[in-house]
Amino acid sequence: MNTVTKKDVTRRVATALNQPVVNTEKLVDSVFNALREILSEANPEIRIEIRDFGVFEVKKTKPKPKARNPKTGEIIYVEARRKTHFKAGKKLRDVLKQPLDQLESVG
Repeated sequence: MNTVTKKDVTRRVATALNQPVVNTEKLVDSVFNALREILSEANPEIRIEIRDFGVFEVKKTKPKPKARNPKTGEIIYVEARRKTHFKAGKKLRDVLKQPLDQLESVG
């Protein structure tokens, strides 16, 4: 599995904008920081929709009064919390639905 880091994203943005990487680092950091702040400030739920890419959501979970600790078998109570969820947009879903053998012949 390949891992793409924020530095890789910054390089790709720099190439797309025909700018040096140092100029795009602040831009990429600002976008990720803004998304992180919006999601973390959600009280209790929020939805960030980025057209042609996807939707980031913060959703509430239900409390689980009878969860089990797999190590000890002890029954524990898990409180309600918030979780993040990403749903790909139509363009991204269409690309991801292509068979793998088609992708290998292109790349």
